[in-house]
Amino acid sequence: MKGCIMKKTVIGISTSVIVDQGGGFPGYERIYVNKDYVSAVIAAGAVPLMIPMEDSEENLRASLELVDGIIFSGGQDIAPYRYGEEPHVKLQEICPERDEFDFLLYRLAKEKKLPILGICRGYQLMNVAEGGKLYQDLSLKTTESFKHSQGHGPSIPTHSMKIEAGSRLAEILGKEELRVNSFHHQAIKDVPESLKVSGKALDDVIEAIELKDYPFGIGVQFHPEMLQAQYKDIQRIFLALVEAGREYQKLNGKA
Repeated sequence: MKGCIMKKTVIGISTSVIVDQGGGFPGYERIYVNKDYVSAVIAAGAVPLMIPMEDSEENLRASLELVDGIIFSGGQDIAPYRYGEEPHVKLQEICPERDEFDFLLYRLAKEKKLPILGICRGYQLMNVAEGGKLYQDLSLKTTESFKHSQGHGPSIPTHSMKIEAGSRLAEILGKEELRVNSFHHQAIKDVPESLKVSGKALDDVIEAIELKDYPFGIGVQFHPEMLQAQYKDIQRIFLALVEAGREYQKLNGKA
């Protein structure tokens, strides 16, 4: 008699678009996501499924039927009209098509109460989608900031982060301070009521947020996917996402 085989957890990963600048197909568009996201999901014991950037709600709903959790990945700046502002001179590249995709995908994922992990742009997306605002550049903060675009290898933690005691992130990591990598020029400015701050850098830049009254919804400004292979404490973020995905499977009769 064969033993029962547990269905593996599937984690969706949002994608972006890149345009070839040279080679045989200059100007050619490719859907992509950085390999580190895929590697982090596999290392946590789950199956990664990249969700292509598109604008069909029907297709995105069908894609979300296949997954048990979702990572909103990093990338371009979010267009500031999304939070009621005009573009500042220090705004960097935007991609309105990706904004359409990500905001729709986020709304559909929340409707299904899928476990959510937002990373960098994905973390900023969570804040804006919930009604918050961003500093379009860290220089616009009223107080001085540390260096948050580190200019070093991606797996080198360069600044400290204080984690809020009693937060979901503190529970996952088992600590209240962490050194993280840093590759961003924007930051969260206003936090909406539906979110709570769960981590800050020592210059008060918000580094982590959590959805209130939601099964699993965490956003981080840093890049744990680039650190998890070398720092096992940070891998716990992905392990927690996958565990939340297993719980989602059970609750929805997918296990």
